[in-house]
Amino acid sequence: MRRALGILGCCLLLLLPPLPPAARGSPHRLRRQPRPGGGLPGSQAAADTACKNRPLDLVFIVDSSRSVRPEEFEKVKIFLSKMIDTLDVGERTTRVAVMNYASTVKVEFPLRTYFDKASMKEAISHIEPLSAGTMTGLAIQTAVDEVFTEEMGTRPATFNIPKVVIVVTDGRPQDQVQDVAASARTAGIEIYAVGVDRADMQSLRIMASEPLDEHVFYVETYGVIEKLTSKFRETFCAVDMCAPGRHECDQICVSNNGSYVCDCYEGYTLNPDKKTCSAMDMCAPGRHDCAQVCLSNDGSYSCDCYEGYTLNPDKKTCSAVDVCAPGRHDCEQVCVRDDLFYTCDCYQGYTLNPDKKTCSRTEVCAPGTHDCEQVCVSNGGSYTCDCYEGFTLNPDEKTCSRAITSSLVTTEESCKCEAIAALQDSVTSRLEALSTKLDEVSEKLQAYQGRQQVV
Repeated sequence: MRRALGILGCCLLLLLPPLPPAARGSPHRLRRQPRPGGGLPGSQAAADTACKNRPLDLVFIVDSSRSVRPEEFEKVKIFLSKMIDTLDVGERTTRVAVMNYASTVKVEFPLRTYFDKASMKEAISHIEPLSAGTMTGLAIQTAVDEVFTEEMGTRPATFNIPKVVIVVTDGRPQDQVQDVAASARTAGIEIYAVGVDRADMQSLRIMASEPLDEHVFYVETYGVIEKLTSKFRETFCAVDMCAPGRHECDQICVSNNGSYVCDCYEGYTLNPDKKTCSAMDMCAPGRHDCAQVCLSNDGSYSCDCYEGYTLNPDKKTCSAVDVCAPGRHDCEQVCVRDDLFYTCDCYQGYTLNPDKKTCSRTEVCAPGTHDCEQVCVSNGGSYTCDCYEGFTLNPDEKTCSRAITSSLVTTEESCKCEAIAALQDSVTSRLEALSTKLDEVSEKLQAYQGRQQVV
């Protein structure tokens, strides 16, 4: 029985596939490969699912020279599709372009063409190899001149979106790549170099950005190139440090280049511990824009106005109210506005009662209450002036003047007037005659007196 088990074990060992050969002694091969099936060990898998790559302007430059067999180029296209699956693709997130090169260069689609994964993957599936030389330098220069332009979809420098190139090649460049790559890096383009099978490691190091151990990758065959997707996902991953459970901020978490800082809602201030927040006095001088009254309200505020003012539609400034508008005062008859206050008054013929609000009718013709010279005639709450008989009211409607009567004279009255006039003339004549005689008598008397004195 034991012998039978030994024979069975030997048979099983013969049936198992041989172990893959050890990786070549390149200092730039991947130090850590994902487990078969793309799985990642426990905590790494959990962290990976929390990742979201930062926005990029990403250009793939793939070698399709004669050394890349058709079935190998299909593996490259699968690698590109899987890379796109790991990216946060979109117009405002990561934009992707694909270039295909051999002795010539073809831009399969620029950064401005597709903003969804399905369209990109569909376009990649139709890429055909060019099958000629390996002009890597020309491909990088074309990317700089024709793809990384705003016309082709690259975002302006003010957006601070990283420009990234991933070159995939299996050979040695047939043109000068060192100066071209250096110029591209100086222009702010980050270059990753992926070598496959027969790729020249020295050329990969020349074109890649520093540090080299983070920008140069090598795989044995195109059959395993798709495993690099997890490495690039890790490279491009931007962990959201503000995800729930990752930070200690009381109110607001602000991501900051792999770290975070805390902030507070409006109306609150960050405490010295840089984590918690306290409500601030929003009505302190300089913190509000209320014109008159600020009302603090749990980290916020509202504006109000002094008595006699009303809040304007802007909810900040105030305008004086019309205190004499209907409904705003309690005067019975007349409201008199005095800046922000008012007093009550009464119509003519009325007097204000002691309550300073209501009115009572006054005797307008009582002595001292009118300015008529002769007669005051009461007329409701007012009065008019009149005059005694034989007088007429002057234009001032107050004073009086003696009247001048005139009437038609009848015949009888005319005769009476003439008789009176004749009588007056007769009397006058007689008085004049009498006066003459008196003068004569007076003269005679004086003469007589004079003679007596002589005797």
